[in-house]
Amino acid sequence: MAPQSIPTSQPQSAPTDTSSVGTNGVNQAVDQFNNVFSRALEHFVDGNWEALYTLLSEGLVSLGGIFLQRGLQAMAAFLLLYLIYRLLATTLFRVLDQSEGIEPGLQSVLLKTFRVVTLVFIGIIVLDQLGLNVTVLIGGLSIAGVIAGFAARDSLENFISGVTILVDQPFQVGDYIEIEDEYGQVDEITLRSTRIRTVRNEIIVVPNLQMITERLINHTKRNVLRVDVEFGIAYKEYPEEAREVLLPLTKDDERIFSEPSPTVVVTGMNDSSVDMALRFYIRDPSQEVPIRWEYTEKVRETLREADIEIPFPHRQLFLDGAQAFEGTKLLSPVQSENGASEE
Repeated sequence: MAPQSIPTSQPQSAPTDTSSVGTNGVNQAVDQFNNVFSRALEHFVDGNWEALYTLLSEGLVSLGGIFLQRGLQAMAAFLLLYLIYRLLATTLFRVLDQSEGIEPGLQSVLLKTFRVVTLVFIGIIVLDQLGLNVTVLIGGLSIAGVIAGFAARDSLENFISGVTILVDQPFQVGDYIEIEDEYGQVDEITLRSTRIRTVRNEIIVVPNLQMITERLINHTKRNVLRVDVEFGIAYKEYPEEAREVLLPLTKDDERIFSEPSPTVVVTGMNDSSVDMALRFYIRDPSQEVPIRWEYTEKVRETLREADIEIPFPHRQLFLDGAQAFEGTKLLSPVQSENGASEE
């Protein structure tokens, strides 16, 4: 009896279940897309249109299901985390707003830092739910951050200077300062620049690096400020007389301290005048400019009423014999139009 041949079975490719949803997220979706595309190409070449239509329909449904599931998970994670962020941000704002030890500029920076860090964290969680490789993404962002740091050196210096200002507090929001001959109130302190509102209601934006390297005068740091109203009198006048008529101007002015008492002092002797100043201390440094303007006018009018001369720069030229001009036309008689000489 002839031995029976045992049929050898040829390995057949198992059909791919395009409707199955794995646990690899985007990687599984990419593998399924490649598999479906390969099989669809084979059906297209063979002209098997019915199988091609069925394969594409099932593949699209499967891929759509994977991305829909991931999208719903990412959306749910985003909504939950964003709700938690809003609650924490509101709580942090109330705590900082009620804290007297943290000035407004530092409060703004803390709130902005919290917002950026929290939103970055939420973004990482959402991307992870979508199936993206967050580790590779963070590594790429780190390298990009180093490159951007070298490119944005000035911005980094201003950032460090902003942190220094907020910690050292040479000035705060609301202070009246003077820098580079510009006087105004600090309107806002950010991590990059400081915004100053001038008396003309203009906003000057100064980089923080300049704010800590330039000479800066804070007029409101001590809450008490001396105002000097400078003026001059002629050399023929007496400083004591000017002092007697000017000191009564500050009486009954509640904006001015009685102790230390106001004074009128001689500050120098100029070419054309004796320089003096009316000095007094005010309770509210923010009123420095309008008070100085007001008392400058009062000093001028008071000296005028007291008949005390306020000189202007002038020179007097005296010719003693004028021997150096003898024999020149300067000393010759002036001829009139009718030819007669005039002395």
